[in-house]
Amino acid sequence: MYKGLVKFFISVAEFFYLGDRIIIGLFKRPYYSHETFKQMYDIGIGSLPIVLLTSVFTGMIFALQTGHELAVFGAKMYIGTLVSMSIIRELGPVLSALVITGRVGAGIAAELGSMKVTEQIDALRAMGTDPVKKLVITRFLAGLVVIPCLTILGDGIGILGGLFVATAAFGITPVFYWKTALQPLTTNDLIMGLTKPIIFAIMIIWIACFTGLNTTGGTEGVGKSTTKAVVISSVTILVGDYFITQILIWILAM
Repeated sequence: MYKGLVKFFISVAEFFYLGDRIIIGLFKRPYYSHETFKQMYDIGIGSLPIVLLTSVFTGMIFALQTGHELAVFGAKMYIGTLVSMSIIRELGPVLSALVITGRVGAGIAAELGSMKVTEQIDALRAMGTDPVKKLVITRFLAGLVVIPCLTILGDGIGILGGLFVATAAFGITPVFYWKTALQPLTTNDLIMGLTKPIIFAIMIIWIACFTGLNTTGGTEGVGKSTTKAVVISSVTILVGDYFITQILIWILAM
């Protein structure tokens, strides 16, 4: 047990050391802009279909469920309000982050893990290239830009999915739906909806890169690192979402 605790605290220290190297590396040359744009394309375009598909059906299901419950109390006209606020504040950022974790986080961990066990990372060091600068920071910058954009697109598609159900199943006109969906939104809602994806992007890329760079044990180790990256990122997103929400509510209420 003692050895397990020591190993755990060493891993935590190495995790934050990687974060320190990422922050320092952001302001140092070279920037590997070509690799960064390539990662933006891979993360953004590659994840777009699954994020949009998840978002549209989330909006449709949420509108369907809340619509039937609200109709009992004669309040189905508030479907748009519930859908827009729920998706922008919570469902959009969290579900998009979880979906991206399953695709991007796993992919990064597997790719870097494979490079680690085949000694490609050691080869980069031998050639005088900083692996963190070339492999980690490029993915970090790409995720930091693309993941919030994917979340915004997902939010919009989710609200459109709610519009489809509201008009088809409950007879609400599109004009009235948009009015009730957009009018109640405040600046605080938008701040919360934009802050969470940025923090989740940092979590996903940071954790995936760390687990990939610390892969051991050949191809079996790559599989374990991939699973670990997805599990840790997913739990961190769900647990962190509560604390992020609590902190933002406290800050925005000041």
